[in-house]
Amino acid sequence: MKELEQAIAEMRAVDREMAALFGKRLNAAREVARAQREMGIPAQEPVDPQSTIDENLPLVGDGELCSYYPLFLRNLMGLSAQAVHRVMDGIRVAYAGVPGAFAAIAAQKIYPDGCTVPYPDFRAAYQAVEEGECDCAVLPIENSYAGEVAQVMDLAYFGSLHINAVYEAQIHQCLLGTRDATVEGVREVTSHPQALSQCAEYIAAHGLLASEANNTALAARRVAEEGNPALAAIGSPEAAELYGLKILAANINESASNTTRFAVFTRVPHTAGAGENDSRFIMTFTVKNEAGALAKAISIIGECGFNMRALRSRPTKKLIWSNFFYLEGEGNLASDAGREMLRRLGELCSGLKVLGSYNREIPI
Repeated sequence: MKELEQAIAEMRAVDREMAALFGKRLNAAREVARAQREMGIPAQEPVDPQSTIDENLPLVGDGELCSYYPLFLRNLMGLSAQAVHRVMDGIRVAYAGVPGAFAAIAAQKIYPDGCTVPYPDFRAAYQAVEEGECDCAVLPIENSYAGEVAQVMDLAYFGSLHINAVYEAQIHQCLLGTRDATVEGVREVTSHPQALSQCAEYIAAHGLLASEANNTALAARRVAEEGNPALAAIGSPEAAELYGLKILAANINESASNTTRFAVFTRVPHTAGAGENDSRFIMTFTVKNEAGALAKAISIIGECGFNMRALRSRPTKKLIWSNFFYLEGEGNLASDAGREMLRRLGELCSGLKVLGSYNREIPI
């Protein structure tokens, strides 16, 4: 009888300890989520369940009880995820376009708990975050077929926001028409210049007149409003459903692997830990107008052990024939090598700006 009472007392004591630890665990998860929200990073469980199981399973002790621990931990992390998503609920995410645009679709997938807010163009979406109207902006920076989005590159160079994450989305361009339209009857197609570029071969093959729109969803809305079966839009299947259009032809983009990279812009930078692997970074810089200046800058990056993934130039719009360089690289800027590279580039370059650090691109 005494042994039973002792066992019950021990269970109650452990339950009290577990209740306190449960509260501490969820509060810690919410603090992580608040920091992620401030940086514009979607809610993510920072602890990998399997690695936690492997690390802590020996602490369970009794071999017979070890089979219960993975179930316990996964349930705990499920509850933790619910607490985290509540913190992220209501985060305001700016994008350029209207509902049904590819940027809107990307923003909704990245922030399923957030409130996506449309703006008429890239600049307006970017400034909404700078001015505090929104917490972050999801903007396209590059398409695998049409290349970089120059307007967003310029905003990144001249603006104050930081890139904290990059996502990759496969883009399936469709020819969208009114309910009574046919492919043969279409004479004009309208869409965003990037979409028109991605589908240039299809447009030429069908002898269509192309006209530009601010974004793909606005083009779809125009087709729906005008009701002209000779006018079609290039856009997403979601836009077709949203505006009551018919998909006349699917996947008309020239490249079968048509992918757009979207960057998350926030007011607060994400700083990678010195020991983090698999890091990426984006920076802009200008060099002095002297022989070999750009070559020296590129050499420093290689000498410090960093891989340069992309290098592009854009006019600074301040002096004639003056350019800034946009660079994407692999490596951790918080490491000793990263700090040394930035120090040396700072001495060489007339202007140097780190736009952001993030982990490998995430497919959505």
